Amino acid sequence: MPRINLLPWREAQRKERKLKFMGAMGGAVACALLATGGVYVIYNGMVDAQESRNEMLRQQIKILDRQIEEINNLEQTKRQFIARMQIIEKLQRSRPEIVHLFDQIVKTLPDGVYLTGVTETGEHLKFTGVAQSSTRVSQFMRNIDGSQWMKNPTLEVIQSSSGAFGSSFTLDADQTAGDASADGSARVASAGVP
Repeated sequence: MPRINLLPWREAQRKERKLKFMGAMGGAVACALLATGGVYVIYNGMVDAQESRNEMLRQQIKILDRQIEEINNLEQTKRQFIARMQIIEKLQRSRPEIVHLFDQIVKTLPDGVYLTGVTETGEHLKFTGVAQSSTRVSQFMRNIDGSQWMKNPTLEVIQSSSGAFGSSFTLDADQTAGDASADGSARVASAGVP
């Protein structure tokens, strides 16, 4: 009976299985590397997309910060304009007051009293002048008390001098926002010295 040696066939089959196994291992490694590379690329793409969104948000935040700063500047400008408008309105309202004040000064000034200076500091008035007698200065003070545009007369200095006029004086008074009614004007006008 002839002897058959099956070893080379088994050896060839073993080599073939080993090659298939190595190929499968290589394929698995290649698939794993491809999967890892794919995941890496996907994650990098997601990170890049998120970074671009973050950058866009940062740019939008900068734009909004500039807009907020402009709004704050506009608010400050608005407050300044409102303050200016209030000052202008106050000046517009007080514009006729100086006319009334000078009119009242003329009406309260008795005969024989001459003013050499009038100084206004805020709501405070200072009169300097000369009078024929101290009674004329007293009458001037009473007329100021009766005025609707001036009040609280205070005699600061009165000096008698020899000459055409008897006394030089300095008088303080407070300015008020009077009511320009005909009754008050008539009352002040009739308070002169005979």
